[in-house]
Amino acid sequence: MNTPATSLPLPHWQERVAHAFSRAAPRYDALAIAQRDIGEALWQTLPESAQHVLDLGCGTGYWTQQLASHYPNATTTGLDLAPGMLAHAQAQYGDAIRWQQGDAAALPLNDASVDLVFSNLAIQWCPDIGAVMRELARVLSPGGQARITTLLPGTLSEVATAWQRPEALLQTPDASAVQRAIQQSGLHLTQHACNQRRFFYPDLNAVMASIKGVGAQVARPNARLNRQALATAQARYESLRTPQGLPVSYHCLTLQLESAR
Repeated sequence: MNTPATSLPLPHWQERVAHAFSRAAPRYDALAIAQRDIGEALWQTLPESAQHVLDLGCGTGYWTQQLASHYPNATTTGLDLAPGMLAHAQAQYGDAIRWQQGDAAALPLNDASVDLVFSNLAIQWCPDIGAVMRELARVLSPGGQARITTLLPGTLSEVATAWQRPEALLQTPDASAVQRAIQQSGLHLTQHACNQRRFFYPDLNAVMASIKGVGAQVARPNARLNRQALATAQARYESLRTPQGLPVSYHCLTLQLESAR
């Protein structure tokens, strides 16, 4: 039986990310429609078999549970930075899965201990993509594979336009920077794809609820949005409305990696 993950001493940026996701945990699955849809496409790329599986940035554990069911003879670990997410996952899916708190750039795992890493829309939160790739290279066993989606610049561009606060949204490396990090780590990039996905919402409230699924925010720390700022943002966003609703764009990078060992 697993014991609850203990809290880690975290630098300030990690603490803010972990806190935001921990608070979002109870409502995350209901709001993360885009994240679920993107994850479904990644799921189709899984290898036939695996013995030691890591869901990196597991969140509420939805994909971790799916992985455990898909590979019933495997040891499955769900790892996340946010203790609130892990507590929610453990309460929902139980102790057959190992739940562990940790940072993707400093994985609390042994060398060559994992033969499949699955990570859906998580590593965009790591400021040092090179460290993430080096850690993946370290923990993957000989012939081990990774299936990853992450986000690229241009994600949530409509939200940035509406609020005129692009600096508040995700600051992600571009595809060439990610590929350089992979090459320098020693991992083999066996396949990759860049694509844009657009999702549509009925109103601004629904948009703002949805982006919490990737932890983005537009409010400055400790600031309150007044009615005029909200009305102005709403008017800007309405100018982007399509027949399907208000658009939100996700620029996705899908990676298939393999250990060089």
